[in-house]
Amino acid sequence: MATNHSTQQPSTINPKALEGKKAVVTGGTIGMGQAVVRALTDRGAEVVYTGRNEHRLTEAQAALGTQLAHPVRSDATDMAAIAALRDQVADILGGIDYLFVNQGIAEFQTLEEVTEDSWDRIFEVNAKGSFFTVQRLAPLVSEGGSIVFTTVSNDQIFPGLSAYSGAKEAVAAFAKVLAAELLPRNIRVNAIAPGFILTPTMGVADLTDEQRSEFVEQGNAATPMGRGGTVEEVAAAALYLAVEATFTTGLELPVDGGFGQGIGG
Repeated sequence: MATNHSTQQPSTINPKALEGKKAVVTGGTIGMGQAVVRALTDRGAEVVYTGRNEHRLTEAQAALGTQLAHPVRSDATDMAAIAALRDQVADILGGIDYLFVNQGIAEFQTLEEVTEDSWDRIFEVNAKGSFFTVQRLAPLVSEGGSIVFTTVSNDQIFPGLSAYSGAKEAVAAFAKVLAAELLPRNIRVNAIAPGFILTPTMGVADLTDEQRSEFVEQGNAATPMGRGGTVEEVAAAALYLAVEATFTTGLELPVDGGFGQGIGG
């Protein structure tokens, strides 16, 4: 298994760098989403983060250990829940400065194995849920704020992820079109495109130990830097686009160790 070259943020983080800023992170209970929540709250931002599983929300809140983080149970496949999320965010935060649309689900299924139900499930979470989350929450984003989607490094791909890859390509398109639509409000819209990232679930539902081991081996071999990325590295890129990249919009930024860049390993 890959060695985790952790890039935990140093103790010199300014805990007031984002004081007074407010953010929403969907899919924020584990992995990359939780890392984004932690990066924001470590800098003083107040954050509403979502998840579908009450147990995971409780675990995440304990792990984060800060009153700046507000867990909200919400299902990205439920239009009523997305509408309710808008009202909950307005009640807790009022307006927001940053919106991170991070929820996602992947399932390994070959062409012959994909069913209509699995196709709908993957597109509802990744594509439909992401789009309508932004539709509902965009009115709360302040002028000069930013939205960051999580897509995937799709230039090279693993067999068995056709539905997931297609759904994430749709999200990448949303980022570009919405960057143009929200330009009059000076809201920047970008995306991060993670490659092989070491997370608790590896981004795929219901992996067996054998599948996980094979996935890690393939991921290491396919990544020119020879290792999986950390969730902290993804969070750093997401915060860069949201906070620092003030002259950047409509960009999909690969965070993939050279995975999709044609660099020889």
